[in-house]
Amino acid sequence: MRYMPFKEFITFLGTKDLNKTSNFYRNILGLTLYKDQNTCLIFSINNQSKIGFCEHMSVIYDDKSPIITLVTENVDKYYNKLMKAGLIIEEKPQINRKFNIYHFFFKDPNGYTIEIQKFLDK
Repeated sequence: MRYMPFKEFITFLGTKDLNKTSNFYRNILGLTLYKDQNTCLIFSINNQSKIGFCEHMSVIYDDKSPIITLVTENVDKYYNKLMKAGLIIEEKPQINRKFNIYHFFFKDPNGYTIEIQKFLDK
């Protein structure tokens, strides 16, 4: 059996507005708040993966970098949910043959690119 030295994963990114970020990740994407550290909010993606946003960090992105990818079997369900919430999504979900995925992209309130995807090789 292989030793797993880490029990969880958290990525931290900068934000200029914790309230907008919280509303988006909680009420639109449906993530739960894991920890409120006053200037940082950490949201659970699942039991082992989390994403945090901090006011003391700079918001840094360049077009599609970084990409926050959320993997699900229900790509179309999330696309429809986000469209109903009024998000601007430039392209409908599509198959990307190069990576063998089904996915779409949109932006969060901070300007970060979010990808909702499904691996097709499972």
